[in-house]
Amino acid sequence: MAWPAPTSGTWPTLPDTPKQVLLVGRRSLLVRLTCTEGLRPALLELLNTYTDGIAEEPGTEVFVVSLDPDSENIVWLYEVFRDEDAENDHRKSGGFAALMGQLPPLLDGPPAVLRMDPLRMSLQEGVLQEDFTF
Repeated sequence: MAWPAPTSGTWPTLPDTPKQVLLVGRRSLLVRLTCTEGLRPALLELLNTYTDGIAEEPGTEVFVVSLDPDSENIVWLYEVFRDEDAENDHRKSGGFAALMGQLPPLLDGPPAVLRMDPLRMSLQEGVLQEDFTF
């Protein structure tokens, strides 16, 4: 959608205008988990159980579990932490300890972890108003 040039010195605001947020100081991880053939349902169950308890980690601001569209054996995690202390608290949490205790038998190798310093996020606010009840 092309926006017309502003006539009053400001850009028009539409109801579906994305929320723009600078994430300076945040930490994030992109994690690739490769499970043993046929064990992705068990891995997803374990990750869902962990995600249900994420409130135990108030500094974990985003935790996304994604399926790899090209491999039945890969699951991706994207995590955003408020700061370095929150990332460390994440690793010390009881839920994370339980996850790490149950994860190894499901994996076909160690997780691949990419650390990042996120800079900016754009989010359609309507996404937060959708009914995601399951």
